[in-house]
Amino acid sequence: MTVINDRLVDAGTLPVAVRDFGGDQPPLLLLHGAGGNLAMMTTLARSLRPRFRVITMDLRGHGRSGDGPWTWDDALGDIAAVAVHMELDRPAVVGHSLGGMLAVLWGQRHPESPGVVSLDGNPPPSRVEQLPGLDPERAAAELARLRSIFDGMQARMGQTIPATDLPDLVERQRMAARDMGANEKVWIEGFRRNLAHRDGETSLRPSAETSASLRTLMSELDLGPVYASTPAPTLAVLATRDLPEQEPLADLYAAHRRYLVEQAAAGAKANPRMRYLQLEDASHAMVIEQPELLASLIGDFLQRG
Repeated sequence: MTVINDRLVDAGTLPVAVRDFGGDQPPLLLLHGAGGNLAMMTTLARSLRPRFRVITMDLRGHGRSGDGPWTWDDALGDIAAVAVHMELDRPAVVGHSLGGMLAVLWGQRHPESPGVVSLDGNPPPSRVEQLPGLDPERAAAELARLRSIFDGMQARMGQTIPATDLPDLVERQRMAARDMGANEKVWIEGFRRNLAHRDGETSLRPSAETSASLRTLMSELDLGPVYASTPAPTLAVLATRDLPEQEPLADLYAAHRRYLVEQAAAGAKANPRMRYLQLEDASHAMVIEQPELLASLIGDFLQRG
């Protein structure tokens, strides 16, 4: 029986929460997306465990890790600290969403890595030129709608949650898990792990400040040059359909997916170590939807190098 161990790693400026799924195969660090935490990667981690020693971690400002300034350098430093503390020699790095962006940036800086995999790790659209095929005036209007949605989400982060509201929120999370076909226990652990309890009050992590920093960082990130130049073997797995909440902006997201394919294809043309694929019938929630298939794709890619 494999024993799963949780611990805190001293990353220098803050503690980083780590979950070790065990195993004596090649090491693999698995990173979650913005607003998530390590618990939300559990199903994929279990699917990967037969072929790797899987380590998951809470990114700074999420889950049980400490708060600190959010920069790409800081987050990559946290990953390096975990690799050193856990004695991971040349780990592969696989990430979803924000974690996928970090994985690709890790590959750019660590040519010795056996490979990095981005699971739909792309910044949200923020400029008209990222929406090819959409009328520019319509694109600008749709981007304004998207910004308004993100503004509302950001405003809710870090707000105090009345104790009387928690049971209802948990039940809503159970319903969401059922709707997605996800493991309820894992989903609820992920929700609870981002609850911060302080001075008798409960709030949801990440904070509004962290969320704002992440939005700025992602809007400024251009993965095109990274794809074209990264020395580590790199795989980008792209979504092919909308999440339910994305459907009201279906034209915007369809256009953005075209942009992401063009960007990945250009990177693969320029860099023989870069590959990409569009995962059939997969949304941004592919980690929940198709964990076993993703584990197989990741394992095969990393073994080939």
